[in-house]
Amino acid sequence: MSSAATLWTVERQFTARAIRAAAALGGVEIELPAQYEHYVDNKKPEFLSKFPHGKIPAWEGKDGFNLFESQAIARYVAALAPNSGLLGHTLQDAALVDQWIHLVESEVDIYTDFIRGICTGVVPYNKPTHTFFVERQNRALNTLEAHISTRTFFVGERITLADLYIAALIQKAVEKTIDAPLRAKLPNLIRHLETVSNQPKVKEIYGPIVYTEKAIQYVPPVKEKAPKPAPTPAAPKAEKKPKVKEADDEEEEPLVPEEPKVKNPLDDLPKSTFNLEDWKRAYSNKETRGAGGALEWFYQNFDAAGFSLWRVDFKYNSELTQTFMSSNQIGGFFNRLEASRKYLFGSVGVLGQTNDSIISGALILRGLDVKPVVDVAPDWESYEYVKLDLNNEKDKAFFEAALAWDLEVDGKKWVDGKNFK
Repeated sequence: MSSAATLWTVERQFTARAIRAAAALGGVEIELPAQYEHYVDNKKPEFLSKFPHGKIPAWEGKDGFNLFESQAIARYVAALAPNSGLLGHTLQDAALVDQWIHLVESEVDIYTDFIRGICTGVVPYNKPTHTFFVERQNRALNTLEAHISTRTFFVGERITLADLYIAALIQKAVEKTIDAPLRAKLPNLIRHLETVSNQPKVKEIYGPIVYTEKAIQYVPPVKEKAPKPAPTPAAPKAEKKPKVKEADDEEEEPLVPEEPKVKNPLDDLPKSTFNLEDWKRAYSNKETRGAGGALEWFYQNFDAAGFSLWRVDFKYNSELTQTFMSSNQIGGFFNRLEASRKYLFGSVGVLGQTNDSIISGALILRGLDVKPVVDVAPDWESYEYVKLDLNNEKDKAFFEAALAWDLEVDGKKWVDGKNFK
């Protein structure tokens, strides 16, 4: 059987492994170019005439049909072998295959590349951004883990293109970002990777799995020491005179004056009678509602001139899936607010159920403007903030319920939450 096409790729391109595996399982003959140098051959006019964007993998069909973008090629290859079941057996199966491929590509693989790029200095390193990339990838990994924990394959009872694609990109991630501690939390996803990659017809394509023990980390470059200036010729020695030591000898002064500490503008707000740390202790040690409770303490001590109350709502609730993952997202947001800990208290929760939930809660913060307090978190704009008025019964009820963890919004009840204290 003559080959159907040439697949232009390089050895370490993981998405091409999914394409080659699909061809192997579907009985589609493809060949790899005898010689190809990336960033050289794909810039030549003859390559660009077939693939104008210069990307690989690229499919050059013997029938003159050319195609680039790995997901499109993989789907086309699977369709060339309709009896293979690689696209499932129904339209619904095919849609689910596309769904899982898109998730692993857009929410796992892209962050593998981002994390590697920021840790290797391809882009300037920024710790909050690095943390955000890790949390976004982990969120998707948890979704994959939860789904595969009750089944062998992602769609139906047989291997589909979704399994080939997920295995290829998880194989890439375990080399860089999915380290030993994280793998311990993803046993079913790792089991799936090993099951798929060890299928007899594709084992050679996937090759050995290389597991990293520690995720790739940013290592600051070593600063080179400036060369010492050449010594100048010694001047004739002057006659020594007795030295009288002053109380503050110059030699005891620092050689470089300390930089003044940057003052937080919130520290310049007028003094308030409300002590946030006292409130945090009261909230931690008292029942929230009832006589002598934390809310009673709050109303006795709150200073509306120095502090303000805010409702906070996540803007992208349609993206939320598992409620425990949404709770972890709140924890990540709170972690990124660490620089504002002395100015802020929060009680935010997940309301609803799996695949039908929202994130909402309340904040108590220093000053009358929310932005100076929350913009220390890089993802603060993913939330909407509305000031609460305790003279408004609806606002007051929302505030109290958020603190008591019995908040209900549009029929969605509080299922989990976190405090920022």
